[in-house]
Order: sequence, then structure tokens, then C-alpha cells
Amino acid sequence: MLLCYYFYVRKLKQITVHSSALNKRGRITLYLFCLGFLCIYFSTEAIASRLTTEYRARVTQKWTDRDGQLLTSATNEKGYFASGGAVIPLRLEELLLKKEDRFFYYHLGSNPLSILRATFTSLRTGKVSGGSTITQQLVKILLSNENERTGGNKLRESLYALALELHTSKREILTMYEQSVYFGKNRQGVAEASAFYFGKIPSELTEVEMLELVATLGSPSARYPGSSRNRALLRAVGKALESDVNFASSTMRTLSISGISPKTSFELKTLHLSCDPCDLTIDAKLTEKIRGALRERILSATDAHVKNGAIVVLKLPENEILAIVGSPDPGSLQSGAQINMALLPRPIGSASKPFIYLNAFKKGARPYTIVHDIEYSYRLGTGFAFYPKNFDGKFRGPVTLHNALSNSLNIPAVKTLEFVGLPSFYDFLERDLGFLSRQPLSHYELGIALGALEMDLLTLSHFFTVFPAQGVLKPLTLERSRQEDFQTPMEKKTRARRVADIGVTQLVTRILSDREMAVEQFGLRSNLTLPYKNYALKTGTSRDYHDSWTIGFTPDFLVGVWLGNSDNTPMRELTGQTGAGAVFEDVMTLMYASPYNKSTPLNFSRLTEFTNSGSIEYGLPGDDYTASRAIMSRTSLIQNPHDGDTIELAGGTIIPLKASEEVDWFIDGVFRAHSQEATFAPTRTGKFSIEARGSSASQTATIFLTTSE
Repeated sequence: MLLCYYFYVRKLKQITVHSSALNKRGRITLYLFCLGFLCIYFSTEAIASRLTTEYRARVTQKWTDRDGQLLTSATNEKGYFASGGAVIPLRLEELLLKKEDRFFYYHLGSNPLSILRATFTSLRTGKVSGGSTITQQLVKILLSNENERTGGNKLRESLYALALELHTSKREILTMYEQSVYFGKNRQGVAEASAFYFGKIPSELTEVEMLELVATLGSPSARYPGSSRNRALLRAVGKALESDVNFASSTMRTLSISGISPKTSFELKTLHLSCDPCDLTIDAKLTEKIRGALRERILSATDAHVKNGAIVVLKLPENEILAIVGSPDPGSLQSGAQINMALLPRPIGSASKPFIYLNAFKKGARPYTIVHDIEYSYRLGTGFAFYPKNFDGKFRGPVTLHNALSNSLNIPAVKTLEFVGLPSFYDFLERDLGFLSRQPLSHYELGIALGALEMDLLTLSHFFTVFPAQGVLKPLTLERSRQEDFQTPMEKKTRARRVADIGVTQLVTRILSDREMAVEQFGLRSNLTLPYKNYALKTGTSRDYHDSWTIGFTPDFLVGVWLGNSDNTPMRELTGQTGAGAVFEDVMTLMYASPYNKSTPLNFSRLTEFTNSGSIEYGLPGDDYTASRAIMSRTSLIQNPHDGDTIELAGGTIIPLKASEEVDWFIDGVFRAHSQEATFAPTRTGKFSIEARGSSASQTATIFLTTSE
């Protein structure tokens, strides 16, 4: 169109100056020329569009970390790696144009002189020779005609080159060529070749490295950078292109392929990202340091029978994912080494307890609230008794919730969950946190307090951010450029939301940061005792040592660690402290020495101190100390079943009814017995209302009967 306009204006000037010379034949000729040009222009638009669409389809998915390091790149449908978007240095463009197409900016896709020379050579030798312009080479690549040099193809390529020139700028054509030209080893484009052969972005290439790339053209499979044929040709290419490189003082490299972090990309490929390209929050260098620390700890624990581990690191307060390590060595052939264990659900042990106590504080309990650490019996629907035990098998009598959570006591955790109420806690997990459980939460019941709940490390780490975020659960971020929320496998996709008040989250954080209170169970010095003041943590050990967990945080970052075996075999007495805790210590040391550490102090601004008991205890302003301290000592009238219990109905199922005193028992409003203990044998599934009417109070519990089908 511009060319038509140019000729039209030029002719118009001639008309103005020499109007007498313009005749009818001249006007017709001009109109026919413009009409012909317009026909060519519009008839080639579809061809140009097809070529540009093909070009975009060939650019492969590219993932970079937060510093721009290439993490991984997938192959396109042609089996090539082709990442676009890089800025090509002007010097490299000069070398490419000198070698491939000196008259690039002066032709419309074909060079007549090159065509005549190629035609003469073909007639003389009987072979179709080169002479293609950069535009024709690009067309040849996009049409997949690189190895089919026939006269028909040459004619077709010339037509397609003209179409591309008419509808695309020279700058765009050159960029498309730079990102499409083949450099051997399944690498297309200058950016991909620079990263693959030199471990650099194009702007960092030296003159010699640029010449190595240029020397590859023409026979990339045999003359790729670093090959003997490339080195042999390099001086001649430099001389022909008038390069001033002093090859005598230049070090000739041997083939050294680098640039991509294959280990870091191992976990990312399991996340099924849809971005293209992917500008990620991941720190590749930090990730590999963390992987090294995990690998060293596992190798040193030869007697503990532990083979697998996972680590998650989040940057706070943004909730950016800095590292996901799901295997100590993804390249290993050892069992489970190629499974991303950071995404696999496992029983989380005592790591569930901070959330139980958080809900207890929401309901009015406080760290100074008394709970009785004594033996309790819970009868199940099968008729068997359930006796929760502490890790060390001891009973401590009356303890504060602060003491109970600091030392991860099991019996007080069960009593606290009972105080919260199972339906209320289920609702917190599913509605507030957006948790998608592996099986119905009702299957876990009070076993949640004993570590039966299953969760993957990434999801658990995300949920723990509610404590440093003062009760707000923000979505995770993995893609920097699009700022889209990342959804873990066990979460509903929701927006940032407050799940607890600032004060109650500070109460939990205050307990988790108190290493002095935790001395009874964890010792005066351990892997969990770091030389810093602004961190909090919780450990977890699943039944029979199948899983070891430690999750900890500062206001600047969070670290989650899991150790275990992918085949679910138990470790040899490796607890959350001695197993994951050791790895946690290593990773926290790395993080404290990193730029991500801002030394931000923990925030306890909403807490107040109470000295009523003779020692300093923490609560919230306006607390009724006496009432809050005794809030869990009040005896429930109905001790069994528990409100919200879901019981499987099988042959002979009998539900024990137990109260703290003699009561009148009613099932769905129908009187059944007057006694402290009774039984109920249901004959159908569904919802039942159990009511106990005592001398001074009444209470109702709702239970559900289901089948296993």
C-alpha cells in the first residue's frame, strides 16, 4: 500500500509540473498499476497471516525464575526448543546480515542477483543451490521446507516472502528470523541457543560467541557451537565478516551446554502451569542450595531409614513461592526420587494443633486456660474404647493451653478440639481455609488432634501463613507478570480473606515462638533452638514415625519441611524435631543469611500480660481472667457421643450414651432411659438428636449414621 502511494504521489507531481504531457493512456496505466498492486496486497494478506500464526505457534513455553534465569523450556510440535522475547544485540544482527543477507533492507523478499547466481549454478551443476534472503529462509523454516530444495518450493517461498514483506515490517521479519533460525541440538532462535550453549542471555554474548553462532548457519547439525567443525570455520567466518577479534588471544571453548536448571524445573513441571511464558517467583539458586541441604541431611541419616523429603519456602508478606523442593535428587533412580513429595497428601501429625488452639481462642479460651491432662476414654460406634495418649505416655494433670501447645501434648489437644466442637472445626477448615480434604472430615473426628488429618506440604505451608499475616489468608503467588493466584491441589480457589482476628492469631504465634516453655518435650538445646528472636514453629510426627514435619516462620519468610518415605514405610524413630527439624535448621540458616531476611520482629501489639497466677501469662485486653481460665473446666453434660459425630452403621452397632450425672435420655424427642449411662442401637442411617435433661441443665448433641457403601 505504501509503495502504491509512493508511485501515485510521484506521478501526481509529474502531472502538476507537466500537465500537458499527461494523456489518457498514462492515467490508465497508473490506475492499472495501483489496481494490480492492491490485488497483490490483499490477496497475500492471508498468506502473511498464516506465516505469523505459524511463527507464534512455534515459540515454546519458557519458564524463568525471579532473576530471569531460564528454568525450563518445552519442545514445540516440531520437536525444537524455541523461546522468544529476548533482545538481540546490534552487533550480532550486523554479523547475521553480513553473512546471510547484506541487502536485507533493500529488497521485497527476493534478491534478483542472488536468484540469477543460484539459477546459473543449478544449470551448471544440476543441483538447486542457495542464495535465499533472510525473508526466504524464514518462510522456508515456517513451511518446514528446510530439506526440500526444489524449484517449485523456491518459487513458492519467493511468493510467500513477498507476502510477508508486504504485510510485515523489516524489524518484525528480522526478529522472527532471529527467534526461528536453527542452531543445532534441537535449538531454534538466538535466545535459546545462547542459553543452551553459553548459559547466557544474548546481550551478554562475546564477539567470539556471536561468531560461533553465525558460523553454525548453513550446517547447524554439524557446525553447532563448540563442535570441531565450528572451531575450524571460525577464523574464516571472522575474516569474511571483518571481525576484529584477535583469535590468537581468545580461548577456544570445548562444548559446554548449560543455561537451564533441570532440577528446579522438576517440581515446576508437576504444577501444570498454563502460563506462556512463565515469569515465576521461584529463586532457582536458593532452591538448589535448599535441595543440597536436604540431600546432605538424608544421606547422613543412614540409620533412620529415610529416603525422601520436601521443602517449601514462601516470601512474606506477599506469599510468593520462593522454592518448592519435592525430591533431594530428581535425577536419581532411587524409589520415590522422581515424585514431587511437596504435593502428596500425608498425615500432618501435631502440625494441626495450632489451628485447633486458634479456634479455641476464637471461642473464648486463652493461653492461661486450664485443661486437664488425664486419661480419658472415648467409646466409638463399634463399641471399642479409644484412649488418647501423650507422646511420652505421661499424664500431667492440670496444664495451661500455653504449656499444652508448646509441648505438643495430645490429650489436651483432644480436649481442646472437643471444646471447639467438630462441626465448628470442620467448617473452619472447609469454609474459612478453603481446604479440600482427601476424605470426608467426619471420618477423622477427634483423630484430627492426634495427627490423622492428611495434607500436602505446600497446602499446609500456605495455611500456616495466617499466623504471620495476622489472621489473613492471602493466595499464593507463583507467576510474577500476571499476578494470578496459585491454587494448591487441596484448596478451593478463593480471594484473600480474614479467617481470624489479629489478637487470637498473635496468641498462637506467641506460644509457637516460646522455646523456653517447650523445654520439657524438646530440650534446652535442639535443632529448633535458633540464635534469633523473631521466629515461631510447630513440629509434627505421624503415627509410627511415617512422617516428620516442621513448619516455621518469621514475618519475612516461611519454611515448611517434610521427611518420610514415598512408599509409606516408617522411619526409625525420626520425629518432627530430630528429622524435619534438622533440615529446618539448615534452611532457616540459609534464609537468615539471604536478602529475604529483613529482621522484622514478631508483632504482639494486641496482647496483654496477666500475673494473676504468679507468673506472666498472655491474653487479650478486656479478658475476664477468672472466667477464661476456667472455661474448659466446665463439665459437659453429654460426654458421649460428641456433637457432630458421624458413625458407621454396621451389624450390631451400639452407641454408648454417657452423661456427667443422671439424666433423662431422649432420642429424636422420644424418652429412652433415666440413668447416667445408657445405650442406643440405631436401625437406620441419617441424622439423630440425642438430648440429656438433668436436674439443673439440658444439652443436645446431633449425630449422623452412615454406611460404608
